[in-house]
Amino acid sequence: MTSFTHLDEEGQVRMVDVTDKPPTARTAVARGMVSMNPETFDLILNRQAKKGNVLETARIAGIMAAKNTFALIPMCHPLNITHVSVDFFPEKSLHCIRIEASVRIFAQTGVEMEALTAVSVAALTIYDMCKSYDRKMAISDIYLVKKSGGKSGPFSRT
Repeated sequence: MTSFTHLDEEGQVRMVDVTDKPPTARTAVARGMVSMNPETFDLILNRQAKKGNVLETARIAGIMAAKNTFALIPMCHPLNITHVSVDFFPEKSLHCIRIEASVRIFAQTGVEMEALTAVSVAALTIYDMCKSYDRKMAISDIYLVKKSGGKSGPFSRT
């Protein structure tokens, strides 16, 4: 097991110094799920929620969250992200919406946290816009699907 990179020899928190690392093309993909009652699911898909287009608002929120991850997660670096996509995959039989975020960059550090943050905030936005209809909505299964680039090489969840 590797050591924690955000701790120094005395156990104090530190931001990892990436100054001397060569920049590489990096990508991260994350997923998550929002489950809800059938009526809420239909309201979202039919764009009938009183607060507006839920999925497009959640897409914008997810993109903004990816770009601002450094302001939310203390040891994340501010990054010049080159691409973010947030997509939704409704699963009618389960009354849930799967969220997938992809983030790309050419830099000295990866974008896993940015992809995970995009999914999380998109899910929270769906909840916020629909909570008056369904307080039992559940946000779950947020995880890294794959990443590429950097010293540690590729990762893919099997």
